[in-house]
Amino acid sequence: MAQAAAYPHWKTRFFTVWTGQAFSLFGSQLVQFALIWWLTETTRSATVLASAALVGVLPQVLISPIAGPLIDRWNRKRVMMVADALVAFTTLLLVLLFAGGVVQLWHVYLAMFIRSAAGSFHFPSMQASTSLMVPDEHLSRVAGLNQMLQGLMSIVAPPVGALLIGLLPMQGVLLIDVVTAAVAVLAVLVVPIPQPERQPTADVSPLRAFWRDMGSGFNYVRGWPGLMAVIVLVMLLNLIAAPALSLVPLLVTNIFGGQAGELATLNSAMGIGIVVGGVILGVWGGFKRRITTSMMAVFIMSVALLLIGFAPASAFWLALAAFFVLGVMHSLANGPLMALLQSIVAPEMQGRVFTLLMSGAALMMPLGLAVAGPLADQFGVQWMYVMAGALSLLMTITALFIPALMNIERNHQPQGALEATAGAD
Repeated sequence: MAQAAAYPHWKTRFFTVWTGQAFSLFGSQLVQFALIWWLTETTRSATVLASAALVGVLPQVLISPIAGPLIDRWNRKRVMMVADALVAFTTLLLVLLFAGGVVQLWHVYLAMFIRSAAGSFHFPSMQASTSLMVPDEHLSRVAGLNQMLQGLMSIVAPPVGALLIGLLPMQGVLLIDVVTAAVAVLAVLVVPIPQPERQPTADVSPLRAFWRDMGSGFNYVRGWPGLMAVIVLVMLLNLIAAPALSLVPLLVTNIFGGQAGELATLNSAMGIGIVVGGVILGVWGGFKRRITTSMMAVFIMSVALLLIGFAPASAFWLALAAFFVLGVMHSLANGPLMALLQSIVAPEMQGRVFTLLMSGAALMMPLGLAVAGPLADQFGVQWMYVMAGALSLLMTITALFIPALMNIERNHQPQGALEATAGAD
């Protein structure tokens, strides 16, 4: 955006922060793997693992809408530092509990909840700050690097975590996350992060100002049909696709007659695809109209889901190729979408917009998962992939005929959104 032009050394500043966040992400992935493995070994309970997943999602659903107005009002640099510090402190408490041999199940649940809650503040703060640190023409490439990093971590962290669990006690593995979080805090500390301009506000109570800001965030989205369409589209795609992807273990065992090795191969194929897609986006940058890149990627993802659904039991290779394509298109769909929002949403509203997007997407996951199991048991696991692919394809084609969505980059902030922004100040 225009503000980034005032920072001639934006690459050094941004990538200092980005590198710190990469360390933190690696530590977080290690902890996630270690805790899930501990829960698995300790309880052998599917209910416990499902509960752990729910604990991780709930803060995104419940806390994100609250976090948005605060992120836009508070200093985003401090928000990121406090969030990383809270993660480190929470993990350090777990280190002490494991070292003392007194850790209990509820301790792990609580730590997972707090870590997820901190992420509800940290992720949108980082995304909202990126648009003020990176020139607009490079936002898609930076988004591609973020997708590549996510994919790389999904490939590297689990085997490294498994290796470390065999070499170190649990508290030793967890302590790594404390160190990586400290690196992230230090990186943010030494870099100036611009803040969005805000008009002086009337002298009102903090609580009243909070509710007013929250309301203005909803009004901003509601007053911009294109932005509303983007959020609804993401929510519906999560509702449709997430349940199918949660059934990969059953796909491997029931359809292809595979075991853990085949499951790991599919997961690795998708992870490698995410990395490749991130590299492609980082080099290419996508089409000039970012929404076109995202819609193209969602269209191809829909076809890949259909291929998985129709793959015969003897064609595991076809499913493997489809999962690789899913990974590539995941990066090419999400990266430009994030860059688009960073480019067109008013800087002082980005915290609220990103948290609304996170909350809506997270809400769809448990709803979809609640019906995926019974439907898969009734009609077969591949039917879920056929349904997901067909519905996603139908949604994508329909979206192409929604002018408010497809022209969102041309029609910046219609009057209703502008009025909502003014009402926030």
